[in-house]
Amino acid sequence: DQGFGTLSGGEKQRVLIARALAGQAKFLILDEPTNHLDIRYQLQILDLVKTLQITALAALHDLNLAACYCDRLYVLKEGKVVASGITENVLQPDLLRSVFGVETEIRIHPKTGKPSITFLPDSLRGGDHL
Repeated sequence: DQGFGTLSGGEKQRVLIARALAGQAKFLILDEPTNHLDIRYQLQILDLVKTLQITALAALHDLNLAACYCDRLYVLKEGKVVASGITENVLQPDLLRSVFGVETEIRIHPKTGKPSITFLPDSLRGGDHL
């Protein structure tokens, strides 16, 4: 009983996905589907998309969410694909340093079995800290 403009960000995302599914979409293109959402709703949206059993292409800036939900990644730098493949092969410290200019530690999460990225602050760069 509400207008679209009165819905929260998460509700709007769910309405848009429902609209695509009502049209029997075989493929979803999602541009930052988790943008401006609390973490609970980010997980809800990505859980929903993952259960749909259709192909989805999503632009995500949160690399930990991408690692958890995506089967394949395409990493862009200056509008060009610089790496692609399965998540575990793409998310590597050297690539993240090259593309994003950050130091990272990447471990396989014991519960998800997916890469989990810790971003290290500039104060820990270099020396014996890495």
